[in-house]
Amino acid sequence: MTPPRRETLTGGTANAGAVYRHGTAVDRPAPRTAPALHTHLRALAAHGFTAAPRPLALTPDGREQLTFVPGDVALPPFPDWAMTDTALESVGRLLRRLHDTAAAIPPDPAADWPRALADPSGGPILCHNDVCPDNVVFRDGRAAALIDFDQSAPGRPVWDVAMTARYWAPMLDPESAAALYPPGLDPVKRLRVLADAYDLSPDDRAALPAVVEQATAVCRTFVADRVSAGDPAYIRSLADRGGWRRWDRIQDWLTAHRDTFTAALAA
Repeated sequence: MTPPRRETLTGGTANAGAVYRHGTAVDRPAPRTAPALHTHLRALAAHGFTAAPRPLALTPDGREQLTFVPGDVALPPFPDWAMTDTALESVGRLLRRLHDTAAAIPPDPAADWPRALADPSGGPILCHNDVCPDNVVFRDGRAAALIDFDQSAPGRPVWDVAMTARYWAPMLDPESAAALYPPGLDPVKRLRVLADAYDLSPDDRAALPAVVEQATAVCRTFVADRVSAGDPAYIRSLADRGGWRRWDRIQDWLTAHRDTFTAALAA
């Protein structure tokens, strides 16, 4: 029997060009937390959350094998179909399902979970921390699964919601959003749609705008660290997207609209 043809999967930054599909399996670089992460993914499935890849193996060359999750993944510039209200609502509901299931699975305290995108306050559940469009698999216009759990780390659920909102509202100034997203998106309305679909608590709704600002600052530091380390993918991405002026503009825009976001979430 002829073995499955190797297919390079597109998308992502850190692992671009290094992720392959072999039939029903995906072969990719393993994060340093892979043993603990694989245990967590298996526990999620055992508790009924099957909307994530299933671990298959770790290989001696530092790679991992996971099940391939079929469906559609939106890559930048993001298409209209991925930015509908229906799609956004489905992302919020899927994230809530993940968090509700993760609440029953304490994060491994011995694991060296990555801190680069993690909640600085820590927290009770293992957050995904990178629910960007590239990491959500859609079927029939609705979010069906999450992939790429490499940045998972303990945190508060509201931190994961804030990280998700950054990409899906999106929490970007109009100039920055225009480079990657379809025209006409209303981030104030979409933040409320996401919070409603997730069923965010009143306390977390009140906190969310400030947590988004904090998450944006953490993401900026994440990029800065990789640029300082000479990572060519991040150097290129930073230059292509407007450099540090873009980050300044986003942070200023978030601060200027904090009260608007707070009011919309409380309405």
